[in-house]
Amino acid sequence: MHWLYLTIAIVAEVAGGSALKLSEGFTRLGPSTFAVLGFGVALFFLALALRTLPLGIAYAVWAGSGTALITLLGVVIFRQPFDLAGCLGIALIVSGVVVINTLSKAVYH
Repeated sequence: MHWLYLTIAIVAEVAGGSALKLSEGFTRLGPSTFAVLGFGVALFFLALALRTLPLGIAYAVWAGSGTALITLLGVVIFRQPFDLAGCLGIALIVSGVVVINTLSKAVYH
């Protein structure tokens, strides 16, 4: 269940981040409310995942996956520029998450 909780946390954080962009500095009520709720749900489910996952591993997966997904949404939905350096950086983040999940003994304690 801890990986499901972490996945929900990641999706909620990405949704909250997207809503934060749409809130225009908390000047629009709907997106502002959704952003706060999204981040609240993300932290709640991250806390549930931390019951069994080590903090460093959970946070690395949460932050890395969230960064990659929010960057993808930024490019696709918000038409933000994305260059080769950005692509390389995101690939390194995703690679790090994969290495942690497949090779680290710290994931399973």
